[in-house]
Amino acid sequence: MKKFIFMALITLMLSATFAFAGLFDQVQKFTNPDSKESKIFSGATKVLSSSQEIDYKTERSIGESLALEGLQRFGNPVKSEQLQQYLNLVGNAVAANSKRATIPYQFAVLDSQVQNAFAVPGGVIFISRALFNLLSDEAELAAVLAHEIGHVSAKHALKSTQRAQFFEGVGTITAASMKGDTGKKFASAIGDMQAVLFDKGLDKEMEFEADLAAMETTYRTGYDPSAMIRVLEKLQKLEASSKDKKGSWFSTHPPLSERISRLKGQLQKYPDYAAQASVSERFAKQAKLK
Repeated sequence: MKKFIFMALITLMLSATFAFAGLFDQVQKFTNPDSKESKIFSGATKVLSSSQEIDYKTERSIGESLALEGLQRFGNPVKSEQLQQYLNLVGNAVAANSKRATIPYQFAVLDSQVQNAFAVPGGVIFISRALFNLLSDEAELAAVLAHEIGHVSAKHALKSTQRAQFFEGVGTITAASMKGDTGKKFASAIGDMQAVLFDKGLDKEMEFEADLAAMETTYRTGYDPSAMIRVLEKLQKLEASSKDKKGSWFSTHPPLSERISRLKGQLQKYPDYAAQASVSERFAKQAKLK
């Protein structure tokens, strides 16, 4: 398993480098009001109603607009190309073993002291410097990224908005139809997704689903699936002494004790979990680059 992880990371090295370099150029297009990317807010990009499936191109465009909001709230990427490349190597190795491995994923460590990680529709995933600093090995990093990949795979952010019926009855949205109440409703839906991702958090059951996906995906990649439990236990200890929880994992996720209990009950599915990789030395070497 350890050899598999090592080879998977090497194979992904070049693609991860280019992916990281291209992500923020793409995200910045949303600051240009004349770009096709920014026009999603005006309805120039096709968006489907809650009764239909949103295509990947639209999902990615929505996600990149939300990624820009995430950068504005939590700060820019840490200025270490080697660290960002390492994050993308681990993230893409895990994503390759997820339930939705056919879309491109991009990862970044943000220079933020708020302990959190979040994913936007389409496969852009961020982890804060503060949360990264809390981790002890590569298996724990893989577990956090796998949790966020689980949200992307299940399209939780989009489903959360659809469940709230923000798109109900709107039909296909185009530039011609995005006027008056329809345009206001669409803008409200985007704003609601921002609030869900960065302030309120997703539904409790969505978080539990992502936890289980994290254990399964890390195990399939060759990592110790109990790493997700270790991460939550560390956060639980930190929560007791944390005064400012705004925007953190504590304010956007359900109670840690319940999540830990559920995951411990799932460990029986992986009787050989202790024999799987943790990769602490390589992680420690990369962590010094922060």
